[in-house]
Amino acid sequence: MTLFDMPLADLRGFMPPRAEPERFDEFWQQTLEQARAHPLDPELTPQSGPLDLVDVAEVRFSGYDGHRIGGWFIKPRHSAGPLPCVVRYLGYSMGRGHAHEWLAYPAAGFATLVMDTRGQGGGSGAPGYTPDPEGSRSTEVPGFLTRGLSAPEDYYYRRVYVDAVRAVEAAAVLPGVDATRIVIAGGSQGGGIGLAVAGLAPEMVIGALLDVPSLAYIRRGTEISNVGSRMEIVEYLRTHRRDVEEVFGVLGYFDGMHFAARATAPAWFSVALMDQICPPSTVFAAYNHYAGPKEIRVWPYNGHEGGGGEQEAENLAVARRLAFGDPAAP
Repeated sequence: MTLFDMPLADLRGFMPPRAEPERFDEFWQQTLEQARAHPLDPELTPQSGPLDLVDVAEVRFSGYDGHRIGGWFIKPRHSAGPLPCVVRYLGYSMGRGHAHEWLAYPAAGFATLVMDTRGQGGGSGAPGYTPDPEGSRSTEVPGFLTRGLSAPEDYYYRRVYVDAVRAVEAAAVLPGVDATRIVIAGGSQGGGIGLAVAGLAPEMVIGALLDVPSLAYIRRGTEISNVGSRMEIVEYLRTHRRDVEEVFGVLGYFDGMHFAARATAPAWFSVALMDQICPPSTVFAAYNHYAGPKEIRVWPYNGHEGGGGEQEAENLAVARRLAFGDPAAP
């Protein structure tokens, strides 16, 4: 790996113009209104197992178009009073996997809701259990980034972003959760999803932990790096040569820069300067447009793994400061 993007000093001031669709707010307002017309109807199915210090349940709730979205809900077993909750979004191709893989935040005193990303995790080491019932009315490259790309109403991430907002709404009404102390967290695709939630429902969260987020300044990402899931878009445009502007017009409804400009909750970003999957300039584009209080952690010699366990430790400390006023947090 090498440094391939802009120098750090330039990245810190990099704030490209936002080519935002005119109907952006109207589109998302109508989309969420349609979703909320379906009862949220969260349900918990307790799970047995060897984890003596936490309670584990499968959670299901209604996401986009009433589709039932699954996940884990984990909380400390002997907790007193309503707990803060961390809603976690997953990286590309991942499913929610196994409950014992998500114990860091429960061990720090949080309830945790881990949301399956619809359709993903089918062939990964972290299996998912939530299908995507919506078909595509257009051609696509295998994967998810070109699914339904012919129109914003059909695009795959419209459904995912709605699911993610509804996950926060579900967490807020689950037993033992303090609805006034919800934090969202995710890395890569999960960071991009979290950024969308921060812009779509800023009043519902007290903080956002966004590690090496994808789905921001999408067009630039396709132009400066030839690795990662964005290559699905490149492959699509390689054959749909006449559709370039139309495609990026659709993707404009899902670009993290536009959600960042509407987000007001405190946010903690991380970026890795050798990350070719989520290039640094795309992360800084979202960070610099972020409207709320913000900080960014830079990992100079890392790729898409970013800060790894060290970043997770910092995120835990930040979450505790937000939720508990922990003076030991940075």
